Amino acid sequence: MHTEDTWITTPVTAELLRGALDLERTEHGVLPHRLPAWARAQCADGQLAMAESQPSGVRLVFRTRATAVELETLPTKRVYTGAPPRPDGVYDLLVDGRLAGQASVPGGNTLTIDMAAGTAEQRPGPAGTLHFAGLPDGVKDVEIWLPHNETTELVALRTDAPVEPAPDRGRRVWLHHGSSISHGSDAASPTTTWPALAASLGGVELVNLGLGGSALLDPFTARTMRDTPADLISVKIGINLVNTDLMRLRAFAPAVHGFLDTIREGHPTTPLLVVSPILCPIHENTPGPSAPDLTALGAGRLRFRAAGDPAERASGKLTLGVIRDELARIVAQRAAQDPDLHHLDGRDLYGEADAAELPLPDRLHPDAATHRRIGERFAELAFTGDGAFR
Repeated sequence: MHTEDTWITTPVTAELLRGALDLERTEHGVLPHRLPAWARAQCADGQLAMAESQPSGVRLVFRTRATAVELETLPTKRVYTGAPPRPDGVYDLLVDGRLAGQASVPGGNTLTIDMAAGTAEQRPGPAGTLHFAGLPDGVKDVEIWLPHNETTELVALRTDAPVEPAPDRGRRVWLHHGSSISHGSDAASPTTTWPALAASLGGVELVNLGLGGSALLDPFTARTMRDTPADLISVKIGINLVNTDLMRLRAFAPAVHGFLDTIREGHPTTPLLVVSPILCPIHENTPGPSAPDLTALGAGRLRFRAAGDPAERASGKLTLGVIRDELARIVAQRAAQDPDLHHLDGRDLYGEADAAELPLPDRLHPDAATHRRIGERFAELAFTGDGAFR
């Protein structure tokens, strides 16, 4: 049994974190961010603020002889009015790269979102502590992956032996940007989002800029990627532009070119993979916006519908089919002068046969089994054979 006197408290600093691009000091401790402060200042969108503060791919990494670890955190839980309660976020403990435990932190702040009314209200709550004991004796590398879909302030790290930053293992760094599907949507845990699975299979260090609802070709995101050290880069473009009905075809192509141009300013010869959307039947030929299905919501289920009209494609409205065709054309055009630019059709990750076997539960987001399938397929297509990241 550990007493207060036997615990060693180590300040959480950037040296102990991977996958975060900024660390904000709060009244409780520190809050990891996946976009730097200057980028956050350029957009007042609440959806983006929530998404980038959810630490998908962010993990504490340290070397220690400790056999017990405590992490005190202040989570922010999301509640959707009319929908079933969401499970608590999961923390994954890895010891020398292998899953050694999972836990959740109860309590915390509560963010209540009314999708029908378009409102959100936050109420404060208490911090909580997760405890991992019985770790093997001896020097080891410990990783605590934070919940991918739960904003998490880090209050205190306590161990029964000193900790130090883990050494660089010499792995390539993979920087990925995408939508809520890349963010992790309904994956079972932070190490089983499809990018985390693919990174593990590919033997690379992940920096995940999957931003739920916010893969919108924002210039500040492109500049963040330009300025972030990386050996491999991928961008998954499409579904959020349809979800939000943000732009028409006339604006889309120049925006893609501009996004890629900006990345290339900082990474002129880095392998860069452009991934088009996975299959999403409601938006294959029907434009956005996406809207909550109020009938399903009234029955206690969260489900989405396509609120656009297929006839609006003639006026330049975007569908996933239109976006896939345009991305393939843009990459082919640019690759003539950029041999390190590559394209991957998202339907090779999740297509019609997959949708028949593993349909998207809410019509937009993959479940845990589908995340695993997408991650395994991406690893095979990108990291092996003639893949962009071979």
